[in-house]
Amino acid sequence: MSDVTFTTDISALYSVSSKRAALFNKEISVFTIHDLLYYFPYRYVNRSQMTQIRDINLAMPYVQLKGQMLGFDTIGEGRNERFVAHFSDGTGVVDLVWFGGLKYVISKYKINKIYVVFGKPTVFNGRINLSHPEVDEFNPENNTFVGLQPFYNTSGKMKRSFLNTRSIEKVMAMAVKFYAGLMVETLPPYLIERNHLMPIGEAIRNIHFPSNDAMLRRAQYRLKFEELFYIQLDILRYASERHRKYKGYVFSKVGDLFNKFYFNYLPFQLTTAQKRVIKEIRADVGSGRQMNRLLQGDVGSGKTMVALMSMFIALDNGYQACLMAPTEILANQHYETIAPILENMDIKTELLTGSIKGKRREKIYEGLKSGDISIIIGTHALLEDTVAFHSLGLVVIDEQHRFGVVQRAKMWSKSQQPPHILVMTATPIPRTLAMTVYGDLDVSVIDELPPGRKPIETIHQYDDRVQELHQFIRREVEQGRQVYIVYPLIQESEKMDLKNLEEGYEQIRAAFPLYNICKVHGKMKSADKEEQMQLFVSGKAQIMVATTVIEVGVNVPNASVMIIENAERFGLSQLHQLRGRVGRGSDKSYCVLVTSYQLAADTRQRIKIMCESNDGFKIAEADLKLRGPGDMEGTQQSGMPFELKIANIATDGQLLQFVRSEAQRIIEQDPARNLPENMILWQQLDQLHSQNVNWSSVS
Repeated sequence: MSDVTFTTDISALYSVSSKRAALFNKEISVFTIHDLLYYFPYRYVNRSQMTQIRDINLAMPYVQLKGQMLGFDTIGEGRNERFVAHFSDGTGVVDLVWFGGLKYVISKYKINKIYVVFGKPTVFNGRINLSHPEVDEFNPENNTFVGLQPFYNTSGKMKRSFLNTRSIEKVMAMAVKFYAGLMVETLPPYLIERNHLMPIGEAIRNIHFPSNDAMLRRAQYRLKFEELFYIQLDILRYASERHRKYKGYVFSKVGDLFNKFYFNYLPFQLTTAQKRVIKEIRADVGSGRQMNRLLQGDVGSGKTMVALMSMFIALDNGYQACLMAPTEILANQHYETIAPILENMDIKTELLTGSIKGKRREKIYEGLKSGDISIIIGTHALLEDTVAFHSLGLVVIDEQHRFGVVQRAKMWSKSQQPPHILVMTATPIPRTLAMTVYGDLDVSVIDELPPGRKPIETIHQYDDRVQELHQFIRREVEQGRQVYIVYPLIQESEKMDLKNLEEGYEQIRAAFPLYNICKVHGKMKSADKEEQMQLFVSGKAQIMVATTVIEVGVNVPNASVMIIENAERFGLSQLHQLRGRVGRGSDKSYCVLVTSYQLAADTRQRIKIMCESNDGFKIAEADLKLRGPGDMEGTQQSGMPFELKIANIATDGQLLQFVRSEAQRIIEQDPARNLPENMILWQQLDQLHSQNVNWSSVS
């Protein structure tokens, strides 16, 4: 079964010269006929309507006119030169304007011929303009200006070479005419029939040149179904093979350590959600299958306690456990939280980070190898080849998205067989995204906060009300509270951001001369950063001016105010993470989002959502809808590419869940991949992999 579209070069189309082919290759990664046919329109315009010039309204997104060129002018000189055609349909006159490729335009259009013009109306010098419009000669016998016209994304370089959306449409028409009928079906007949799907050739024809809205919807459904289905089939196949291939260590008992801690040292009652998750983990580690579980929970929901109790199960069964964090600050904090508890229980625990050197480091290596150390907490330092365990049974990875696929997989080699993996994240991940990015992991959610935690009040304030803000800070500090003031630090404008931070720091020092103020940003040396952090953690500094380095891992229960400067420059998930740094004590806590007056509509929407909700999952869903999956934190390293050509994780959630159940059914019925009716599926998956589409998530 071979599909000619996969191997046929785009230059096989006689309208695609080698120069054009090079543009297709470089600008939009289209190399073959198959790539071209799968380069879908981003919108469609109904071209069946003609507008009269006298009826043009500037609120119209586009207009289609039929008329004649009355005359031409060349205006301006050099780079400002533009070519203007005066166009009339008998009801009025508009100007058609071109700023480039003037020779081509001047030679192409003639007076007194009838043309159909299509473009966006604007006003310049009191006249209606259509800038760089599409212009076609009108032929009454072959009037193609009917129905839905596709629009394709193009680059500036393509447009300058006259490869605009209309040109792509003409190339596409030829490709569809000659090749759509030759495409080999990519789904088995039973799946097409069961789900009432359009055949692939018909779907490709109708996605580019739909005869009506209903046919377009059917084509979109077919292509979205297939795209999401193969992602899920690949993820589930990978998970199924891993389960068959790798047996898990069996933690058959919950023993003395777990019970001793639960009955004697547990600092507070577990929530119902924490108990449910511990039961899910117990079932996993006792099943004989290797656990790969994602634990999601908002900041402060008690994930660390669940991780610690899971470690006790490993220790009770004679295995070691490790907790890996993305930064030294976070690793230190985990160690300082956990070590005092374990001292009472006579469990040897150590911390391993990059700054631990010499004899102390060597001693830790020996303790891990001999089994003397039961729990190790550390950073990327745990991944080094020099780190060997006696019997590693459980790996807990905190803030999973900070670790690359390869790094996470490296922990597997630290044990005779893969240890159980528990991945934790405080970045709530919408269900549809979790099914795709972490599709091979079982997901647990802690969806309630411990009793006594008060919701954080979020306030939006404009940046011209500085005195009011300072009074608020003074009032909170006088009551013994501490305050974070966070500035953005974005790589593209790093120098300017650091300057803003320095200026902000000086202004705060001038406004509060009696208070101790510390300053932290990622460009500081580790020792200086640590020293400044400690001033705040110990309570010696009342105000911390910082960049987002404090986003993850600083736990100061006495800090009750989070002020975020230039809040419009942060994404929703990041704002929510920053807000989670306060509200950790029993005091009422506040988050103040400071912005300028002029805000884009989607930014204003982000700020509104933050002020209205403390629910991390609602915020993550909103973030996914506003920004799309490609920008979501953590997707870059997941192993799942987000160049989805037609499906949208944010809006196609129901379809995603449905195709996942279809893929699951196939995996269960055909685990060995040898049923003849499914041959087409496995061949298609191989074909997709041969195109270097990595659709597997490695945990």
